Amino acid sequence: MNLGRMLITVGLVLVIAGVIVTFSGRLPIKLGRLPGDIHFQGRNSSFYFPLTTCILLSVLFSVVAWILRR
Repeated sequence: MNLGRMLITVGLVLVIAGVIVTFSGRLPIKLGRLPGDIHFQGRNSSFYFPLTTCILLSVLFSVVAWILRR
């Protein structure tokens, strides 16, 4: 893939990501609050690890990378 085409692709991906982040409050899926995300809260501390969100984003990015390589 030549440089110009790659820059256009990266730009489109960034625009799509920006739109998703802008309208994420209105989406039916709340990233970071999915079932399977780990959250423990004690008296003086809390621990949060978005396991399901990480897996979902990893699959999404893998599919996008696979499509771009084709």
